Amino acid sequence: TGAHGLRVDLSFYRNDDLAGLIWWSEDKVDHPLLGYATNRDYRRCRLSFRWRSSGIKPLDAVNGPVLTIEGRDAGGVPRTWYVRLWNYATGTSTDARVSLDFAALDGGYALPGDAVPVWAGDIDRMFVSLVPVDYDGMPANLPAPVEAWATLDDILCSGSGAVLSIGDVHVPPHGLSIATGYDDSYNVTPERLVRNIVALGYRGSVNHYVGMSHYYRLEPASGGHYVSLTGGALNAPCATWHADWAARLKAAGLGLIVSLSYELFDANCWNDWKQRAANGDPAQTGWVPPSTLLSPAHAGAMGYLKAVARAFVQIAVVAGQAPRFQIGEPWWWVMPDHRICLYDTAARAALGGNPPVINDIRGVLTAAQQGVLDAAGVLLAASTAALFAAVRADHAACERLMLVYLPTVADDAAPEAKRANVPVGWASPAFDVLQLEDYDWVTTGNRGASARGRALATARLGYPVAQQHYFSGFVLNATDRAQWADIAAAAHEQKRAVAETFIWALPQVLRDGFTYFDITGGEGDVQDFDEVDFPLAIGLGATVEPGFSTAVVTTASGHEQRNADWSSARMRYDAGPGLRSEADVAALIAFFRARRGAAKGFRFRDPIDHSSNAMTGVPAATDQPIGTGDGVRTRFALVKRYGVGADAEVRPITRPVPVSVRVAVSGVAMASGWTLGAGGVVDFAVAPVAGAAVTAGFTFDVPVRFAEDRLSVSLATFAAGEVATVELVEVREG
Repeated sequence: TGAHGLRVDLSFYRNDDLAGLIWWSEDKVDHPLLGYATNRDYRRCRLSFRWRSSGIKPLDAVNGPVLTIEGRDAGGVPRTWYVRLWNYATGTSTDARVSLDFAALDGGYALPGDAVPVWAGDIDRMFVSLVPVDYDGMPANLPAPVEAWATLDDILCSGSGAVLSIGDVHVPPHGLSIATGYDDSYNVTPERLVRNIVALGYRGSVNHYVGMSHYYRLEPASGGHYVSLTGGALNAPCATWHADWAARLKAAGLGLIVSLSYELFDANCWNDWKQRAANGDPAQTGWVPPSTLLSPAHAGAMGYLKAVARAFVQIAVVAGQAPRFQIGEPWWWVMPDHRICLYDTAARAALGGNPPVINDIRGVLTAAQQGVLDAAGVLLAASTAALFAAVRADHAACERLMLVYLPTVADDAAPEAKRANVPVGWASPAFDVLQLEDYDWVTTGNRGASARGRALATARLGYPVAQQHYFSGFVLNATDRAQWADIAAAAHEQKRAVAETFIWALPQVLRDGFTYFDITGGEGDVQDFDEVDFPLAIGLGATVEPGFSTAVVTTASGHEQRNADWSSARMRYDAGPGLRSEADVAALIAFFRARRGAAKGFRFRDPIDHSSNAMTGVPAATDQPIGTGDGVRTRFALVKRYGVGADAEVRPITRPVPVSVRVAVSGVAMASGWTLGAGGVVDFAVAPVAGAAVTAGFTFDVPVRFAEDRLSVSLATFAAGEVATVELVEVREG
């Protein structure tokens, strides 16, 4: 609520519900470049605040607000202390000033009799417990849902250890937008998230998935809790959070796309709303615990989504945002064993009562099975059209966006799935923007499938690229953070083709420290490259100088310590010796001026080393190994090896001569089935089979620039036989 205040909104449903207002000593939320410094020693800190609350246990009650402190004692033994806030409060049980001096703090219920001294020199985290008034720790429902709140105002933190440094890096805007989701961010303040988005260079729109497990209200039934519209579509904490979120995005100049899917947390979904396989198994995702997919044929489920969509879009509009609504990845779920879920009661009725069973969506299907998929596609398209219409009934100008997850709906192994999951009813102008996502293919290197999937969606639905968005990401587990390299490359390729490109998603970006820079080459000062050749006649006489960067430290005893900074050589050339006539001098000056000195890179043919076959031989398709097939990966980068075994230098070849490139798989030259992409990559239409050796042959140029912004050539000294110096330096790429 301000620099010195915060508010927590809560919804309670059970007698044993408990929430925690948490502070970690180690910043687990912000991007590493923007996070707070870690300091676990609180002994010199004093914290005070005004506490007010409603709907939760008061300060003086048993199970009232307690500050739980987790860390280690002075001997390094893990320890937890429980500090009852009422023991340090002045005022009433719902409106009091709380003052905590961490140098003299005691846990325990009643002081001084129950005092347990806190050693605050090594704290991992602290949290204030918040429970409903009727909390008793028993697993039973409250008589009715409770909306509650607590505020901490006039927060003062003093003492020599009270201030933490915080990262203030700002990445230049790079042309990408960001996606995020409420389920991963509901417990973080919108202000903190917006700060990270802007500082990391993201601009344009924020595509915000409202989630599938935290926005809804619940009602008890049959021993469980199920989503409900009683009291409104959204619970109070969600509505409050999103109002702040939309307003802060607006203030930062960022647009908001509200995204809602057909996915719902399984335990809170009414059973007759769920899609089901032919044998009655409910559609369940691989999350633990699972989510489920709502049936497009069920009027109750679709009516619920309409109410939710209208509520979220209204929040955005009230905050000053333009109405923009995305339906995210609506589909008939396909089980891991390839059964499609078209057979819930509502769907069966809509599909004629006894639709043909499809227990494997892959391969060749009968005409009847194809027909039921077409009919299911009609149902899906009708449900999305009705959902868009419900939002447009409130906001006639609302932009309609559809997100399609290509690896599921455009699987090469299941070519008929598109009948149900990319219905022709979605064809232009059914909505305003087609959004495509393909991260399973990107992170496994299957660029061929990505290209085919995008082409299929474009051809089938008819949206030009100017009406398309692209989503690149995400990385599920932190241990797989190396996948960000492929995600960044895919985003870089697509952002110049489509209207807007999004990184999915902010929580993983912050967790892994992913940072994107819009730099085409490897040097920040050389972003432009002219696809032209340095005058070949001049270059043939150039001197060649491969170089490394090695730090050598000699100790007092004469021993050395060496650190190699580069894994491969960086080339330097002197083209001066190649100048043999006044015409050469004139050509060089013209070429230099056209490149604006050192500002632009260009191609240079190394006179000594420019072939995959030895140094200057005629290339063959089996010259250089560039990878091994795994049945999935379709992209292989051209390289040249110098030496053998583990000690060999592997040199990326980013500027091959296109007409010279030859490719072989398992020793067999491939006349077709592959293309040469930018940056010296070979893209196969179909992934080479597992274990297949992929090789290539080529001639190549070196990307270089002029080393200086000045060129010193004198006709007088040139005529006298003096050789000019024309230095060129290699530009790192890829």
